[in-house]
Amino acid sequence: MRKLIVEAKGLTKKFADQVVVKDVHLEVFQGECFGILGPNGAGKSTLMRMMYGSATTNEGELYVVGLNAKTNIREIKARIGVLPQDEALDREFTVRENLHLYGSYHGVDRDVAVHRTEDLLKLMRLEDLGDQFVNVLSSAMKRRLGMARAMINQPELLLLDEPTAGLDPQARFWVWDFLENVKTEMGTVILGTHFMEEAEKICDRIAIMDRGQVLAVGEPQALIRQHIGVQVVEFQISKHELQYYLARLNAQQFHYQVIGDSQINVHLESSETAQKVISIVQSQKATIRQPTLSDVFLRLAGHHLRDEPL
Repeated sequence: MRKLIVEAKGLTKKFADQVVVKDVHLEVFQGECFGILGPNGAGKSTLMRMMYGSATTNEGELYVVGLNAKTNIREIKARIGVLPQDEALDREFTVRENLHLYGSYHGVDRDVAVHRTEDLLKLMRLEDLGDQFVNVLSSAMKRRLGMARAMINQPELLLLDEPTAGLDPQARFWVWDFLENVKTEMGTVILGTHFMEEAEKICDRIAIMDRGQVLAVGEPQALIRQHIGVQVVEFQISKHELQYYLARLNAQQFHYQVIGDSQINVHLESSETAQKVISIVQSQKATIRQPTLSDVFLRLAGHHLRDEPL
């Protein structure tokens, strides 16, 4: 039987009259990389802050590493590692001193912290920058230092909130490779992200969030098959032709989604029917492609703009 690392039951968080996390039920198991996927304003950061004690819960139950988050948050913090959106690194200290200091916060023996610091600096490719102050680091280096700091106490659970936000593609790919290599060694990883490709690439399971609610939970490929199928036919038409072609698709009982005023995505359960859709629509701007988590999100949550992050 798999060990539960995080369990949420009916979890709700309000700020004044605004509900930002609503009736969330989640289970995260030992050894998996679990993604919380959603756009800005979905509530995923607030959900993660409740897990590491930066935000309190209004309703529901939350257990982290087997402990009640309402009554045992100090012990929980000692057993987890956290990379928040804002790394909150100490600018007055060097890279190496940041790790030593954070180790002392967790009660790590000084000699042990020194040894782990050197290992983590090598792991994060920061060994040549150990004596530099934080303010000289690039954004990518700061994120890597933040991850090193989160790992100094060898946590049972590693929570990473938007670890690749603001990074260039090369740095983002480095983080992905790093997480692929380290997730089996770190026990359990919870990753908050709005990058669909990121979640699909490195997460064993994901929870798709929008407007404070969990819309679906499962393995990325299983969610794609369940909600979309095996192929997508994407085509553009003129606005005045929309209803005509929707009527033709409805007559053949195809599943589709309208994006904006002139794009239709047809979701196919069999690749053999793609050409049939092409023959019905007769658009010169038609594409047959593999479905992604972006298609799942659009199917579940729609395609309208979201508000500021929560």
